[in-house]
Amino acid sequence: MLSEFKKFAAKGNMLDMAVGIVIGAAFATIIGSLVGDIIMPVVGLFTGGIDFSEMFMVLKEGSVAGPYVTLAAAKEAGAVTVNFGLFGNAVLNFLIVAFALFMVIRSFNAMKQQEEAEPAEPPAPSKEEVLLTEIRDALRARG
Repeated sequence: MLSEFKKFAAKGNMLDMAVGIVIGAAFATIIGSLVGDIIMPVVGLFTGGIDFSEMFMVLKEGSVAGPYVTLAAAKEAGAVTVNFGLFGNAVLNFLIVAFALFMVIRSFNAMKQQEEAEPAEPPAPSKEEVLLTEIRDALRARG
């Protein structure tokens, strides 16, 4: 079993996977910042200053009675909440990541199709083919 694992690790699959995970995590952080710090404040501005990350519904009040001004205050009081604003941010994050991946894959596929469409130059004739061609031409010239 250990030797199988060594073969698997030596193929480079684990290294490729590790690089993909690290880049994916960094990409997710960037997208999270894009949505939370740039897109949602602009959307909030156009919707009258609504902060979507603070949109929630209280299902059960906590030890301190509501109303709760912020989600943090509701959580601190131990209230049970439905955080639909945070869910909306997560959906927007997903849509942006999915669109970015779609564009990367689309570009990769277009590049791959372009490479396949370009005709490859025929290989140069080998020394034997050149020699046989010369012999054939010499025989034709004699006859």
